[in-house]
Amino acid sequence: MHEFDQIFLSWRSGQGSSRHIVGQLSEVDGVFQFEYFPNEVEKALELGFAPYAEFPDVSQKYKTNVLEVFGQRLTKSERPDVKKFYDFWEVKPEFIHDKFYLLGHTQGLSPADNFEFLADYNPIKGLSFITELAGLSIRNLPADTLMVGDELRAELDAGNNFDQHAVRIFKAERFIGYIKQIHCRVFHKEGAQELKLRVKAIEKNGILKRVFIVVSI
Repeated sequence: MHEFDQIFLSWRSGQGSSRHIVGQLSEVDGVFQFEYFPNEVEKALELGFAPYAEFPDVSQKYKTNVLEVFGQRLTKSERPDVKKFYDFWEVKPEFIHDKFYLLGHTQGLSPADNFEFLADYNPIKGLSFITELAGLSIRNLPADTLMVGDELRAELDAGNNFDQHAVRIFKAERFIGYIKQIHCRVFHKEGAQELKLRVKAIEKNGILKRVFIVVSI
């Protein structure tokens, strides 16, 4: 079993807005392919979504140059700080030339748009990935609520009406936020009881703005 076999394309209208899972990137018989989810795209269009420029037809399944196109989002390997970048995103050295792996682990983030590439992880031995807590923008938690290195715990949110895979995150008994969509699915799979959570990095300004955590076995 691999760490992940598919990556979902997420879009939102802006920081703090709800995510829409608008497409899926996967490998089938050695060929990388991408397809949209028309129903979710229709909802996102009302909020300003525009299809990926190189893949404009939301009814088509793309099988040509898919990884090459999405791979343009990846950080250039010749950057002097690339090792620091890989270390932050828990990238294993043996996969630094694997575009599919890198896209999933670094989420393909770009300041030019609001796309994220979210891998559907499997709880296998040696797994370690970074995710960002969701829901902080509406909680306004004091900046000293968390510190780098804090251990957190996960709790399945079975009664969530918006995401059947929702996972709540706590520090001791204090509710902090949620694991973001798609990443939360790993907590519902066999072996998830072995998962550990630790605060990796924090952005704050009087309150917690962004919190990145390591999910690992």
